Amino acid sequence: MLRTKHLKFQYDASGEFTVDDLSLSPGDELLILGKSGSGKTTILNILAGLLPPDRGEVFIDGVSIYKLKGAEMDKFRGKNIGIVFQKPHLLKPLSVEENIRLAHYFVGEGDSNKVDVLLEELDMSAKKMAKVATLSEGEAQRIAIARALANRPKIILADEPTASLDDENAQAVIELLKTQSKKLKAVLIIVTHDQRVKEHIANRIYMGGMI
Repeated sequence: MLRTKHLKFQYDASGEFTVDDLSLSPGDELLILGKSGSGKTTILNILAGLLPPDRGEVFIDGVSIYKLKGAEMDKFRGKNIGIVFQKPHLLKPLSVEENIRLAHYFVGEGDSNKVDVLLEELDMSAKKMAKVATLSEGEAQRIAIARALANRPKIILADEPTASLDDENAQAVIELLKTQSKKLKAVLIIVTHDQRVKEHIANRIYMGGMI
């Protein structure tokens, strides 16, 4: 489902990183650990089709994604890749439902029933019409996850999804990501420096040395 070949990139003025070739099947999980400034977010952006590598290729479902251009790349990303950031990046003027529907808008399709099902699975149905400003940090991150899952992606990428959460909410977010990725048979990749995540995912890569 996700494969990389000869990836090499520079993540700051002095740091260069070469990634061993990856090959992940539907339902596989990978944890990328590293200190701040070790290039974790850079590799996530490369896998997401947001930042071309200096060398190498990224294949998703057999497609070499950096051969796609412009709108073709944007639509492919919207349909196949769900991204969860450290901060939810929800639009405050919109309701919870409207924020989730944005994912549908960018690929030109959507189903209101699927939004309802997704909110129920994430135990957030009661917040469907709520404004973002009324949500707790944990609730906002759940809605960000719902938006990332809205198009049933083949790849779920999470960038420091627990860094700003307390222990209870951090565990809930990780379990939610793992459960939903298994249900969708999606590849799950989490990049983080948060040591609490290590106990949940056995398959790991360390960047910039052990932490």
